[in-house]
Amino acid sequence: MQLVQPTEQHLVAMMSWFSNQQTLTEWSGPNFRYPFNLASFTDDLNLNKLSSYALLSDRSEFLAFGQYYQRLNKCHLGRLIVNPKFRGYGIAAKLMSHLSEQGLKQLKVNDISLFVLAHNAKAIKAYEKFGFSFTDYPDEMPLENCLYMVKSVY
Repeated sequence: MQLVQPTEQHLVAMMSWFSNQQTLTEWSGPNFRYPFNLASFTDDLNLNKLSSYALLSDRSEFLAFGQYYQRLNKCHLGRLIVNPKFRGYGIAAKLMSHLSEQGLKQLKVNDISLFVLAHNAKAIKAYEKFGFSFTDYPDEMPLENCLYMVKSVY
């Protein structure tokens, strides 16, 4: 598996994974436009500002997408999503592993963080299995029902 820059083809595929505004907002946060088109989807992803990657299989299948950036001196993972065709096969862990390894090195930090909605039990289970634990966020939460998780690497 490898991380690559997302292509237009990857973005079009991702767009098909969201059938309504609620599922999009739960994944993207409140500032994503819906309905979307390729231009607005690309723009709202902030591809020029955030480190954004598609995870591909050894056969170049588009498995997942994620982003990272520095937040509170941590490598903050965001907009993690696994292709619906590949859910349940441990792809989320592979995505987090690849993004974390690259992000920690690039950002020169020792911890990883992310936000998750309280009702997203499957994601919480995957994050806990990967070593994340809940902690207090030192500021106002960006979304209602949002939880903050951190993993210390060193």
